[in-house]
Amino acid sequence: MAFLLIIVPLIFAVLALAAPSNRWRPLLVPAGGVAHFILTGFALTGGPVTALQGWLVLDPLGKIVLGLVSVLFVVCAFYAPAYLALRPDRQNRVFCTCLLGMLGMMTLVVLSHHLGLMWVAIEATTLSTAPLLFFNHSSRSLEATWKYLLIGSVGIALALLGSFFLAYSSVHEGLAPTLLLDDLVKLAPQLSRPWLHAAFVLLLVGYGTKMGLAPMHTWKPDAYGEAPGLVGALLAGGATSCAFLAILRFYQICQAAPEAAFAREILVFIGLLSMAVAAVFMIRQRDFKRMLAYSSVEHMGILALGIGLGGLATFGALLHLITNGVTKGVLFLSAGNIHRAYDSKLTDDVRGAIRRLPASGVLFLAGFLVVTGSPPGGPFISEFTILTGAVTGGHFAVAAFYLVLLAIIFIGMGTTVLRVVQGVPSAQASATPYRDRPQLVIPILVFMSLSIMLGLYIPHPLSRMLHEAAAYLEVRP
Repeated sequence: MAFLLIIVPLIFAVLALAAPSNRWRPLLVPAGGVAHFILTGFALTGGPVTALQGWLVLDPLGKIVLGLVSVLFVVCAFYAPAYLALRPDRQNRVFCTCLLGMLGMMTLVVLSHHLGLMWVAIEATTLSTAPLLFFNHSSRSLEATWKYLLIGSVGIALALLGSFFLAYSSVHEGLAPTLLLDDLVKLAPQLSRPWLHAAFVLLLVGYGTKMGLAPMHTWKPDAYGEAPGLVGALLAGGATSCAFLAILRFYQICQAAPEAAFAREILVFIGLLSMAVAAVFMIRQRDFKRMLAYSSVEHMGILALGIGLGGLATFGALLHLITNGVTKGVLFLSAGNIHRAYDSKLTDDVRGAIRRLPASGVLFLAGFLVVTGSPPGGPFISEFTILTGAVTGGHFAVAAFYLVLLAIIFIGMGTTVLRVVQGVPSAQASATPYRDRPQLVIPILVFMSLSIMLGLYIPHPLSRMLHEAAAYLEVRP
């Protein structure tokens, strides 16, 4: 099963590369997404999934991320054919191939229990994503692609160095060197503390760059601003979740050391810093797609903060991973529709989106309300759980700062969103041929329905998986 989860998307990627028809090739994307979704269902409900003598394992944390990635991809995949049909001026061979390759590599990240293999998988995810950013073939998309690759390369280099430090922390104490996660958790109490601390900092900076934590977030505004909407959704909900999972792997080792207090202090600091940076750049933001990038920075900070607080907030962070992912699908896909209708991302040009695109405009407004923590959306429950964890844990100053930042972000983001959806569309917008159509609206409705459902009711199987993942993350040898 482990091999099938990785290989099946790659087979569809090869088929997409070989398919001669620019018209029919995009149908391979939803086909590959459905196949992966079915396999994921079997993996989540069946017995243990393991291969390569423990190098590939689907553990409780991996189940959460794998389920999110699979759902996010399959819904975006049904959006892809209709989107590509509107872009007959672009060859979609590389686009479809890279989308499916990205799915395969994200799955490999989730299953990897060898930290070297995980490093390779995250870098492969980056390389398969880069051509997707350049799909529009403009000077700005080229700049965004290079920035994404260069900053990501620095981050992945630091992560590699951190992996070496982690391996040396066992060698320094006379233990056999290993990068197998299960072995490192067992050996954690015997690891060299200075080398373990240095490794965690380097790994947090390295994979935090991939995740988009401040101040390593500088690739995000350009990449999200220039990428097609469905690519932005997969980056914000899928690729960053895989990077977060990588950080959680190393947090597990610190937890088992036990050096959790050291790791938690850093995570709380960088979580609040990310939220503060996002709040500053959201104020008077004129580019609504860049605004979504800073929203992603904010929510990555919330994830780090929840893990740093521990206890109940850990459960809240894992739940927020899911609620944020599906809500980002609403925002990025609806923003992509609005961008296409107005041929602009600036609020100076984009007004009256609800009149111009009634479905996409309403969903964009609803997505803003949900992602900023308004009930009954899923993020309200997860963010409130993190707040409750902070208060019950006695972190009152952190809780107060958290609430203040959420309020500032709500006001800043709301100003931009209201300028987009209210008012009268310009003559330029009315002249463009794009209109809402079912194939490009139904996937957004699916994401919105999932987000609202998670705010009203968390299904028992999902609740059980979340509790198991939280307990697994906090386990000590």
